[in-house]
Amino acid sequence: MSTKACVLHKQDDLRIDDITVPDLQSGDVLVQMTHGGICGSDLHYYLHGGFGPVRVKEPIILGHEVAGIVEAIGPDVTRVKVGDRVAVSPSRPCYDCKYCNEENYQHCVNMRFMGSARTMPHVQGGFRSKMVTGEAQCFKVGKDTSLASAACSEPLAVCLHAAAQAGPLEGKSVLVTGAGPIGALCVAVAKMNGARSVVVTDLFDFTLGVAKKMGATDTVNIGANPDGVSAHIAEHGPFDVVFECSAAEPAILSAIEAVRPRGTIVQVGVAGSLSLPINAIVGKEITFRGTHRFHPEFEQAVKIIDSGVIDVAPLVTQTYPLSDAVEAFTTAANREKAVKVQLQLDSV
Repeated sequence: MSTKACVLHKQDDLRIDDITVPDLQSGDVLVQMTHGGICGSDLHYYLHGGFGPVRVKEPIILGHEVAGIVEAIGPDVTRVKVGDRVAVSPSRPCYDCKYCNEENYQHCVNMRFMGSARTMPHVQGGFRSKMVTGEAQCFKVGKDTSLASAACSEPLAVCLHAAAQAGPLEGKSVLVTGAGPIGALCVAVAKMNGARSVVVTDLFDFTLGVAKKMGATDTVNIGANPDGVSAHIAEHGPFDVVFECSAAEPAILSAIEAVRPRGTIVQVGVAGSLSLPINAIVGKEITFRGTHRFHPEFEQAVKIIDSGVIDVAPLVTQTYPLSDAVEAFTTAANREKAVKVQLQLDSV
C-alpha cells in the first residue's frame, strides 16, 4: 500500500511523493491522518535547510503536530481501536537512558522525535495521508472535538511544560513576548492557571488579534507603539513572569527590563548566541529558565482540548489541502496574516 507524503528533499524543494506504508507489527497502529500543523521548525527546514547545526541531509517527511483516525491495528494493541479519533504524539523517548530513568524524558539521549533532522537517518514526520505509529503515541479525543483542534495538542504541550517552569501563576501579572502560535497558547495556559493579567507584545496586529481571542487582557504592537510596555509598567508595575516566545534579542532585552526583581523569565523561543545584560539579571535576581519540549504534558494537552477548557480553534487561521503544501508553507511564513497554518492530510 502506498500513500501521499509531504517530503522535503532539500532547502526550498518540497514535494508530494508516493511512499510505501509499512506492514503493521505488534503494538502498531495505522492512522488515517487528517490534520497537521506547520511548526516553526518545519519552516526552518523548508526555508533554510535547517537551523543551527541541524541540517537536512536526506529527504524527510516534515510535520509533528498531527491527528487522525485509527484505520487498522496490529497484534497486541489494546490502547485504541479502529475508528478512534486520536492526537498523535511525536515524542518517542527510549525509556532506558539516564534521563529517562530520572523521568526527564524530554532530554532522552536517544529521542526519536517525529519530523526531526537531528539524527541520521532522519526521523520521518507526520505530514502524510496514512501513517504507522506505536499505540503509545495515540491519545483519543471525543466525537465533538475537531481533529484540527486535536492536532494542536503538541504546541499546547510545549506551553504547558513552559508554564511548569514558571511556577504558580495564580494572581500573577504575565508578559508574553511574541504572538505566534506558542505565544498565543502561553496566553491561554497562563489564563487557565489563574494569571491576573496577561499582556502580549508583537509586531503585527493580526497575530495580536488572535492572542486577544486566546485570552490576552492587553496587547501592544511594539512596532507602532515602542513605549507601550513601559507605559503599562508605569501604570501597573513590572511583571511577575515573562514567557519569551520570539527568540528576538530586542524582545529578550525588553523582558529583562520588564520583569520585577526576583521575577521569572521562561525562555520558550529558540535562537543562537545573543548578548545579554548579565548585570541586570544578577542585580534583579531574575530567575532565567529554559524550557524544552514536553512529555506527560502531551496527554494533559489532549485532555484540556478535548474537555474544552482551552479552545484552540482561533489559533488555526488557514487550512490547505496536502497538495498545496508549498502554498501553505509560504502562507505560514507570513506573520502578517497567519498564526497556525494546517494541512488537510486526507485531501490531495
